[in-house]
Amino acid sequence: MSANPQPLMPHATASWMVDNTGLSFEQIADFCGLHILEVQAMADDLASSKYTGRDPVRAGELTMAEIEKGQADPEYRLKIIAGPAQVRRTKGPRYTPVSKRQDKPDGIAWILRNHPEISDAQIGKLIGTTRNTIAAIRDRSHWNISNIQPKDPVTLGLCSQRELDAIVSKAAKKAGITDQAPTDTRLGGDREALIEELRAERDAQHRAAEEAAREASIEASLFGNATVDTERSED
Repeated sequence: MSANPQPLMPHATASWMVDNTGLSFEQIADFCGLHILEVQAMADDLASSKYTGRDPVRAGELTMAEIEKGQADPEYRLKIIAGPAQVRRTKGPRYTPVSKRQDKPDGIAWILRNHPEISDAQIGKLIGTTRNTIAAIRDRSHWNISNIQPKDPVTLGLCSQRELDAIVSKAAKKAGITDQAPTDTRLGGDREALIEELRAERDAQHRAAEEAAREASIEASLFGNATVDTERSED
């Protein structure tokens, strides 16, 4: 895997690259810091519809020459352009978009259930949460515990598979666990659940897009009629 920093909006960038380049799934996943299954789902049109593609060339994160170099050699790993836009926070908790903050408890519960060897400090850094929240979920005193359902934090978009694997490996080594099972359980039966979840999100996005299109059409019609009335009154 590449050690390059990730683009500012990895999922949106991956969606654009799937639709507009001939790069392999491995190259796109490596550049965006995503799991290859996420890229595969976008290519299968199970997830890309919920992301508005973001052109990394226009964003100044990549050049067309770099993309063409990658298309010519599937083994080549794209290199992001370092610049002011790539400055990352190095201190303080991980920033999580408001739309995903409600998913944090589910991700924390999943880690507590599947990887008890991971310390609270590591969970806090990975998910961007506090030790008090982790403790409340562990001892089931959290105010919303009845609605918390353990879910893979990678699937929820709270962290990348690479980040989760690194912390699991580090915690397992410290705990003396030598035969640590792979963390990506989605390769098994959960893969179908992931695909179904992505399909449901796609359908919801399509419905929202259709509703927005109808509203835009009505607004355009009303605006057009108002313009005609204004022109007639001026005449």
